[in-house]
Amino acid sequence: ATRGALHKGGPLNARELRTAPQNQGHGRSSARIIAHHVAAREHDRRRCDPTRASPAPSPHFFHRRRNPRAVPQSSAAPVHLTVRAVPNAPLHRRTAEQTSNDACVDGTMNGWFSEISDEMWPGQAMSLKMTEVLYKGKSDFQDVMVFQSQSYGKVLILDGVIQATERDEFSYQEMIAHLPLCSIHEPPKKVLVVGGGDGGVLREIIRHPTVEHLDIAEIDGMVIEVSKKFFPGMSCGFDDPRVHVNVCDGIKFVGDAPEGTYDAVIVDSSDPVGPASVLFEKPFFEKIYRALKPGGVLTTQGECIWLHAELIKDVLEMCKGIFVGGSVQYGYCSIPTYPSGQIGFVMCSKPTAEGKTVDFSKPVRPPPVAPGKPPRVCSSGAEVRFDALGFPGGFPARFVPSVAHTRPSARMARCII
Repeated sequence: ATRGALHKGGPLNARELRTAPQNQGHGRSSARIIAHHVAAREHDRRRCDPTRASPAPSPHFFHRRRNPRAVPQSSAAPVHLTVRAVPNAPLHRRTAEQTSNDACVDGTMNGWFSEISDEMWPGQAMSLKMTEVLYKGKSDFQDVMVFQSQSYGKVLILDGVIQATERDEFSYQEMIAHLPLCSIHEPPKKVLVVGGGDGGVLREIIRHPTVEHLDIAEIDGMVIEVSKKFFPGMSCGFDDPRVHVNVCDGIKFVGDAPEGTYDAVIVDSSDPVGPASVLFEKPFFEKIYRALKPGGVLTTQGECIWLHAELIKDVLEMCKGIFVGGSVQYGYCSIPTYPSGQIGFVMCSKPTAEGKTVDFSKPVRPPPVAPGKPPRVCSSGAEVRFDALGFPGGFPARFVPSVAHTRPSARMARCII
């Protein structure tokens, strides 16, 4: 009856509702509830009034990425995104100013961190409840932050974007490392990681016993130090004697490498905004091709098919023009805290002198197992079959690049799960 009275829109106030026959005898708690509904109704009425002027935006509302401060709100000035884009240019060639982490705490949701980007995932945001901010700093390249979340453990943030959480980081790290290393024909011995300062990809690579030398070229030393301090389970790979850390420009490092140096190159890059944008451009891929041995493989972070289909198509077509005679494929995995819960991988192979290439849907060796842990496999007795490579069924045909759509075997599925 109370809800009916409210919906009929009469000018009833809290006192009239409280004294109405159907509401008498419910006590103070009921009165508070009724008053709350009246206030909510009045708020909705004012908000929907077309003659009402729009209120000034909250100083904590920003149109790009996010940042922390769970309990007291940050007093930093609001940060507004300025985009300088060339009309009709591919997404990976656009540039945008970096966003500070402090710009990502929404004042209307106290204690929540919201990942907002009108450039990369317009109209949506991933939010995590923060319980404590553990670290805030600014390097020469980006804003760095770590906070403790309510549901996902510690979270690493760079320029307002979630890079890794303790709960789900394995999904990305395992996929980007084991897909190429399990597919290459000869067991990998020398591997290069560009980016990956959190150490998660290193952790997975050193589980391959054949790897003898592992270089990492990370431009931001602060990311490495922060990861070692707050994410020991992810950064443990830095302690392996086979790992050689180079705090430098990854593009220059690849360009300076002698031709035919590496069996595999893995590019663990952030989104193509700010300093990472050049990692999605043709000159960088050409340098990687030169640095790979014949038969070598490349895997790079490949964005989200639901949000960046045109970017992915551009990158795949570009790679097909560089890795001529080799293979170019696309894989993906699910990960809850990345945009739309999905992240992809561009995988390329350089042909051998005999013209032999790699089919990433048919691994030639099983993935390594973490020390002391059983393999992560599906417990169902049925055969594991799903599209880990290519594009999901029903994805709009106009967005699907002209690449092979393949279905992996059960062994590949174990590699991905």
